[in-house]
Amino acid sequence: MIKVGRLDREFCKYQNEYEEKALSVLRSGQYILGNEVRAFEEEFADYVGTQYCAGVACGLDALQIAIKALGIGKGDEVIVQGNAYIASVMGITLNGGTPIFTEPDAYYQIDTSKIEEKITSKTKAVLAVHLYGQTAKMDDLVQICRKYNLKLVEDCAQAHGAAFQGKMAGTFGDVGCFSFYPSKNLGAFGDAGAIVTDDAGIAEFVKIYRNYGSEKRYHNKMVGVNSRLDELQAGLLRVKLKHMQEIIDERIELSERYSIGIQKNEIIKPLTRTETINVWHQYVIRIKEREKFIRYMDEKGIGWLVHYPIPPHLSEAYRYLNLSRGSLPITEGYADTVLSIPIYNGMTNEEQRKVIDVINAY
Repeated sequence: MIKVGRLDREFCKYQNEYEEKALSVLRSGQYILGNEVRAFEEEFADYVGTQYCAGVACGLDALQIAIKALGIGKGDEVIVQGNAYIASVMGITLNGGTPIFTEPDAYYQIDTSKIEEKITSKTKAVLAVHLYGQTAKMDDLVQICRKYNLKLVEDCAQAHGAAFQGKMAGTFGDVGCFSFYPSKNLGAFGDAGAIVTDDAGIAEFVKIYRNYGSEKRYHNKMVGVNSRLDELQAGLLRVKLKHMQEIIDERIELSERYSIGIQKNEIIKPLTRTETINVWHQYVIRIKEREKFIRYMDEKGIGWLVHYPIPPHLSEAYRYLNLSRGSLPITEGYADTVLSIPIYNGMTNEEQRKVIDVINAY
């Protein structure tokens, strides 16, 4: 069986470094908001190219807190692509905002040509969700947000190290939100997240709000939450961050072999914009009669996942928005046909060759 993803291979490659760091943190006696968190925040901000970074407990918290920091709440509308992961939408609605869905483009990113028709007097922001390792068309997005005086939020949960015209994901908007869930290219060993920004006020708000609204112990400036990146995860992320280019290069190599090797006419392979660095968090194909193809892959021992089978607007959670099937036909078409095939750091040539051969023999 070839799994769709494996975390053990990458761990084993850098095992000594991870274990040394873990023991160092455990022996330090400092486990919350200590030196490791501060160092990671500085190193990650430097890596992506922003002035500030604030670690939080998970990617959803990053979205929710970032949108709150921008003052978006009840009655405000945020434009977001329909094929986003539902957590992106929750970041809006947990603040009382209303998601206004628009369609994705051929690269699975928000279709910038369809944003302006969605803007109303209630629109306060655009949330771009950089799916599968590639960025949205950020030059268009920045221009639209400037034209209409809108905030720009980037969900970079799948785009660590991805870039558009040489500039990294997370650095175009007012805030960039990251998840370090273990399966991400820059994955922790549990839940973790971060917000990056060039706005000192936003960074200060996040660091206070994440810690019970406290700037210093027992001095609470606001009603906050408990959403702190812990020392152990920060330390382990620091280890992995040092190897990010190697991790990305390997995934690019794997994706190129798929793009060359898969020659089945029924398979629609992913596209990459020439001005984009795609870090290939997932290799997502599309195929009609997906269930039939899935049964075939199961029979051949090839793992798969669907990212994502139910668009947020058709989920039970957002039934109250009264959006029926057919309201976002491109989004729904993708949801019915996309399939993620195995790609992971440490994948062998033999494993990938088998996946390619099985697909081509379908």
